[in-house]
Amino acid sequence: MNKYFEKTDRTYNYDIFRMEPMPETPFKFREDDSFQSLIESIDKYGLLSPITVIPHKTKGGFYEVISGIRRLEACKRLGYTNISCMVCDRMTRDEALIFMVDSNLCSRDTILPSEKAAAYKIKLDAMKRQGYRTDLDETLTSDQVGQKSETSVQKIADECSDSKTQIQRYIRLNELQKPLLDMVDEGRIAFTPAVELSYLSKDEQTDLIETIQSEEATPSLAQAQRMRKLSENGELDMNRIFSILTEVKGNQKESVSVPTEAFSKYVKGERTPQKYREFILKAVEYYCRHLERQKGQER
Repeated sequence: MNKYFEKTDRTYNYDIFRMEPMPETPFKFREDDSFQSLIESIDKYGLLSPITVIPHKTKGGFYEVISGIRRLEACKRLGYTNISCMVCDRMTRDEALIFMVDSNLCSRDTILPSEKAAAYKIKLDAMKRQGYRTDLDETLTSDQVGQKSETSVQKIADECSDSKTQIQRYIRLNELQKPLLDMVDEGRIAFTPAVELSYLSKDEQTDLIETIQSEEATPSLAQAQRMRKLSENGELDMNRIFSILTEVKGNQKESVSVPTEAFSKYVKGERTPQKYREFILKAVEYYCRHLERQKGQER
């Protein structure tokens, strides 16, 4: 019998509309090809595996689904009014959270970086409350010789396909502001640069987001590493971020870079990358008009 289940746990048929996802779940519901295949399978063969639930912590007669959200949704689409459930009355909240993470990590074909990051953090926190020692604060580049292996992060690594270091990196992504984390999910920012950016302060991340949006450019690994180093030295500001992000990369078209010091005295008010950009564009436009007027006078 699974270690999370008690001998007293039983399978029942319950009202399908009294089932709700665990509020802590980080996994998003997606109507992809595999979900359509699941609907077709249940329609043809019925629900072969019951969903796993625990009593709702606040609503009497309701249940929280810890495994089987996609099966639950598929049954709703097929018009089911009752659904087969494994009810785990004696499972603690932390046991339920760990089971929810493990079952989803094992069963889903596609998992976004943000989902994995949140899932590992949820499991780590639950294990810490159960008494496991955490080694999350160790540097990501060191696995010290002679260190005890039975720590929470190491135990998670022993139970999944990711290494201990990789799990620590995923958990770091939780330090990113949502717009940056969304860019990681969308593939606009690669995983390793994103880990480096997670060490920037919230204000620095806000400046970075603004610059990414205004310049339509995202940092490479080398650029993210430089930003992190500057941040650690207390030297990262909007101008530094703008300078780094607008550098000419090897695979980019030729462009011109002008140090802000060359014209900063002409810019009034707040001096941000966006202000500098607007100033340059207006100056060029004004100069072109001046040349046109000059040519007209010469005629």
